[in-house]
Amino acid sequence: MINRILTALVMAPLAFWIIGWAPEWLFLLVLLAIVERGLYEFYSLCRHAGFKTVPVIGYVSGGAFCLAQSAENYWPESKLLPFFLVLILSVVLTPMVGLRWPSDPKQFLSATSSTIFGIFYIGFSLSWLVPLRFSHLLGGRNLALLLFLVIIFGDIFALFVGRAIGRIPLCPQVSPRKTVEGALGGLFGSLMAAYLFAHWFWQTESIKTVILYAGLIAVVGQVGDLVESAIKRAGDVKDSGTLLPGHGGLLDRIDSLVFAVPALWLVVALGAFLR
Repeated sequence: MINRILTALVMAPLAFWIIGWAPEWLFLLVLLAIVERGLYEFYSLCRHAGFKTVPVIGYVSGGAFCLAQSAENYWPESKLLPFFLVLILSVVLTPMVGLRWPSDPKQFLSATSSTIFGIFYIGFSLSWLVPLRFSHLLGGRNLALLLFLVIIFGDIFALFVGRAIGRIPLCPQVSPRKTVEGALGGLFGSLMAAYLFAHWFWQTESIKTVILYAGLIAVVGQVGDLVESAIKRAGDVKDSGTLLPGHGGLLDRIDSLVFAVPALWLVVALGAFLR
């Protein structure tokens, strides 16, 4: 627990500066590093679970999604053409390379399936952080900061409430230590953080809208946490890695984001379109 707290105290200020105030090139560079490391840990979990992968295609495609999102910000007239080009090439090239990559043809299906899932699970999902933070139509510093505050405070409250009064298992076959009480505590912490953020800082958006965003982020984030737990259970490992002392791997820290990021982007984009 001490290592976990110390790591959080060191990383949190730097993370918040990058999220809210770093120039786009630095934000993109950090995002690329996170995506590549997340894919590395995911493909490692796949191998522990007995699945072959085609990691080269995964690494290239995951990074290309992030670069394509950034390109669309600089050239809006492209109308997401680079993004859809990466999408099509990822789906087409993975099985083509998979025909030669695993020497055993019986591994073809598992290799291509796990590789494509990793591309979408990590690269595709996290790439939407770019428009959330920098799009002239949707995102902005406040939206990105809200996303991370909701996830962080949700994790903190879920941990302490679950340890203090957790009794009812939430999903015992996937994560025996997670409880319904912890999940509700996490939801409460997320909503409280969103309310305070909207009240003190994001005063250009209605508190009701910010709370709705926070509720979506919190619920989908907890689903993402459970999905990563299921992947680790398939590989019979406790953590996705050892990169962060007291926290495990990087994927253990971003598991709540991988579903929350595209879900938030979709809701905000639909709201902007309907206005």
